[in-house]
Parts: sequence; structure tokens; C-alpha cells
Amino acid sequence: MSKIEDFLTAIEEQEIIEAIREAEKNTSGEIRIHIERNSELDAFERAMEVFHYLKMDNTKLQNGVLIYVAVDAKTFVIYGDKGINDVVPVNFWDSTKDIMQTYFKAYRFKQGLIEGVLKAGEQLEKHFPWIHGDTNELPNEISKG
Repeated sequence: MSKIEDFLTAIEEQEIIEAIREAEKNTSGEIRIHIERNSELDAFERAMEVFHYLKMDNTKLQNGVLIYVAVDAKTFVIYGDKGINDVVPVNFWDSTKDIMQTYFKAYRFKQGLIEGVLKAGEQLEKHFPWIHGDTNELPNEISKG
């Protein structure tokens, strides 16, 4: 698998976008997914770079979550901003990554991403519930590099 277009079908992308909408429905938090073929940087460093590029560090409550995937490198990172990192259980991102990895190893990439999105959404809703006047600060579309 060498092209990011082969990673997910257009229908699968729409199902993931719908999962993001569902996960964000009851929270002020923001979830984004970024998929690219590869990166010259370490995956975590690249995820931080993409987080900034997508302006996820500009959310009012610092409650953005990025799921970064480098397809050819077969790696991914879940990166949460300070606001969400300060309130989730210590092993939350690792346990979420483990669930996603189980799906990824079975080549069920769409389902792995959906599970990651929904788990992040549960924590965002718990710690950053939607209140009247909250707006969706960032687009739900999957970004690609």
C-alpha cells in the first residue's frame, strides 16, 4: 500500500467524518485526522507539526485531538492538546492506541480510526461538555499531506 488514496475509500472517509461529527456532537472538543504517505520526521514530531499547521492549538479550551497516520511508515500518533491531556487518565492515549492498532493489524483501518475517534469523543464529552453557544471551531474533514 503506497498511496494514501488506497488507505481508505471515499465511502470509508465519509463514515469516519460522520463518526467525528457524532463524537463532537456533545462536546466543545475538536477531533481531526491527518493521513499522509510518509514523513521525514519522527511520527510524534510530525504529529505536533501537523497539529500546529491545522491550527488545532488555537482551540479556546485547548481540547483538540489529532490522529496522525503515516501510511507507508505504518505508524500513527494520537496527540491531544494540553487541556485534554491534563484531564484524561494517564494511560488513556495508550489504551486508545492499542484498540486502534488491533484493527489496523487486521487491515480494518476505517474501523480503527472510528474507534479512536469515538473513544476520544467520550473523554472530550466527559471533560468538555457542549454548552449553549459552543461552535465547531475546526472542520471535520480528513486532511491529507
